[in-house]
Amino acid sequence: MSAVMMDGRAVAKVWKEKIAKQTESLISKGITPHLAVVLVGENPASQVYVRNKENACIKAGIRSTVIRLDEGCTQQALEDVVRSLNRDASVHGILVQLPLPEHLNESRVLALIDPDKDVDGFHAMNSGRLMNGQPRFVPCTPLGVMKLLEAYDIPVAGKHAVIIGRSNIVGKPMAMLLLAKDATVTICHSKTQNLPDIARQADILVAAVGRPGFVTADMVKPGATVIDVGINRVDGQIVGDVAPEVAQTAGYLTPVPGGVGQMTIAMLLANTLDAAE
Repeated sequence: MSAVMMDGRAVAKVWKEKIAKQTESLISKGITPHLAVVLVGENPASQVYVRNKENACIKAGIRSTVIRLDEGCTQQALEDVVRSLNRDASVHGILVQLPLPEHLNESRVLALIDPDKDVDGFHAMNSGRLMNGQPRFVPCTPLGVMKLLEAYDIPVAGKHAVIIGRSNIVGKPMAMLLLAKDATVTICHSKTQNLPDIARQADILVAAVGRPGFVTADMVKPGATVIDVGINRVDGQIVGDVAPEVAQTAGYLTPVPGGVGQMTIAMLLANTLDAAE
């Protein structure tokens, strides 16, 4: 039996259409949602991500501004741009595209973004709100995963969810969102012992490690829902963290591409609209 492929494109399309209608209504009241993206350097993957976000904004009627800075820009120059965007009343959402070049202090930059414009949900204040069960802006990828589970009527309450990866961008906020929906959550990482044994216990398995094909069929409980958050470039192709063979064991599986990535962009639009409202 092959897994049901969870079509992130189709679910994201529904969200984008809904957001476009709400944006149109807001514009009629004199408010145009505005997302400002700061891109430092020439990282090819970041260039693609920013272009995709820009195109999605345009289609939804959301104003998009991309501020491009040289690879060698100083910490001060980057921080000055963020402060300027904080002060700009026409800007509702600010996104600093990650990763930044190594000489720049990422945490300092993210801490500088106005929490009420932090549509990526990475500011410590928004992380704290999520932890306390009073979320404001939630990181787009974990939020997209939750909406995908919801769209496919996959039960979460009482289920064992295992997350492989503990980043602030995906792993930790993913755990908080699943916990809020009454799942029992286990987070695994590079120091976890007997990781395959733990993964096999999962009703919902989320892979977010950035290692192509890391999750193999012997790590998956038959019929489990497997969410592949990985985006890896191998021989010019985009592949996930989950090996293709898992499709013969899992009950539900997100493809890469065409799965979680589409939902991430849809949730960014939703957060930007929310900030404008």
